[in-house]
Amino acid sequence: MNPPEPDAGGALPKTLSYREAGDLNAVRQFVRGHALALGMSEARTELLMLAVNELATNTMQHTTGGGRVRVWADAGQVVCDVVDQGPPRTFQRPMPAPEAVRGRGLAIVERICDQVDSVSGPDGTTVRLRLHL
Repeated sequence: MNPPEPDAGGALPKTLSYREAGDLNAVRQFVRGHALALGMSEARTELLMLAVNELATNTMQHTTGGGRVRVWADAGQVVCDVVDQGPPRTFQRPMPAPEAVRGRGLAIVERICDQVDSVSGPDGTTVRLRLHL
């Protein structure tokens, strides 16, 4: 997975760091503001916010040190990276049984995004979400 490229004006994607549950609203508003500014519809923006919220919540529940979110446009899509120190994420997973209390977050993310990729390395794990405008 390649790192995000600067836009035509040379600016890098906008980035927000988060560390605790109280930061989730700021994460959602950050994603919302940038997705709308990039031309994404309100309905698609809500889906992106839900996906990022699920990943950021997982960061706080399963890792230490918080994470960061990057948002930018690429080829008619809004792209969002969620980066943390957690283990690799496994996608293409079934939805848990109806009686299961947990385990829906990554399955939901995969179903509402047009593309989801995950890569881990020395700097942590990056989950890249893509949604068409």
